[in-house]
Amino acid sequence: MTTTDERQPGAPVVSLGMPLVGGSHERTQGHGTSGLATAEPDDRSARLAAVRAGDVGSVHSWELVTAVDGPGTRMTVFLSGCPLRCLYCHNPDTMEMRRGTDVPADELLARISRYRGVMQATGGGLTISGGEPLMQPAYVRRLLRGARAMDIHTAIDTSGYLGSHLSDEMLDDVDLVLLDVKSGDPETYRRVTGRDLQPTLDFGRRLAARGTEIWVRFVLVPGLTDDVDNAEAVASYVATLPTVSRVEVLPFHQMGRDKWSELGLTYELEDTQPPTPELVERVRDQFRARGLTVY
Repeated sequence: MTTTDERQPGAPVVSLGMPLVGGSHERTQGHGTSGLATAEPDDRSARLAAVRAGDVGSVHSWELVTAVDGPGTRMTVFLSGCPLRCLYCHNPDTMEMRRGTDVPADELLARISRYRGVMQATGGGLTISGGEPLMQPAYVRRLLRGARAMDIHTAIDTSGYLGSHLSDEMLDDVDLVLLDVKSGDPETYRRVTGRDLQPTLDFGRRLAARGTEIWVRFVLVPGLTDDVDNAEAVASYVATLPTVSRVEVLPFHQMGRDKWSELGLTYELEDTQPPTPELVERVRDQFRARGLTVY
C-alpha cells in the first residue's frame, strides 16, 4: 500500500454561468484521489477478492461541496464504472471502472471522518456518486455502514438502473437517494442512455414504498429530452412517488465536451446549445403543475 501526500488539497471555487449536473452555480474543483492512500494488492486474484469483499473500490475522485449532491456541506465520492452511455455525460472518464484508482474503504472512511464536524454542523454528509455507484455494491455497502456508524447523513446519486443491487439492508443505511430520471419515454431513454427505462421506474417505486426520501434530477437537453410529452411523462411518474421532496431540472451544458475528445469518444451533442431560460421554466412549470417542489 502506497500513501500519497497527506497535505490538505485546496478547493478553489469556479463560478459558472449555468448549473452543473448537480444543481449548483458553484462547484469546487475535484481533488481526484489526492490525499488518499491507494491499494496495491500483490496480485490480480488478491485484488479481485478485495473488490468482491468491498474492502477496495475503484474511485474516480472526491470533493467537498455545499448545496450540491444533497443538503449541507458534503463529501461527494465519485466511483468509476457505469452501465449507461448518456449522450450528455459530463464525466465520460467515469464510465469504465479501470480508469479509477483502487482505494481501501477504510482509507476513504478515515477521510470522511475528518469532516464529520462540519457535516453535522451544516446538516450535510456523505454522497456516493459516479459513474454509477451501484456498479460496486459491496464497496458502497462498506461506505454506507461506516458513515452510519459515525452518525453521518448518507445519500446515493444513481440512475436507478442497477437499483436491484441495493439490498434492503443497504437501504436501511441510506437517508436520501438522488434519482436521475433521464426521460419519461422509453424510446427517448434508450436514445439518451443506451438502456431501458423500466428499472429506474421500478427502483423509484421501491424507494417510495420504503419511505426513503428522494430528490429527482432531470437533465434538460434541447432536441433530446425537451419534448413536452417526454417532460410530462417524467412529471407524471414523479408525482406518484410520495417521498419525492425536491425536483431539479438541470440545464444541459457543454462542460464535458473536451473529455470525450481526449478519450477518443464520439460526442454526438457537439452542436447542441444549452436550453433557453424560457424552456427551462416551461419544463419546471410542468413539474410544478403536479404540486412538486422544483429547482
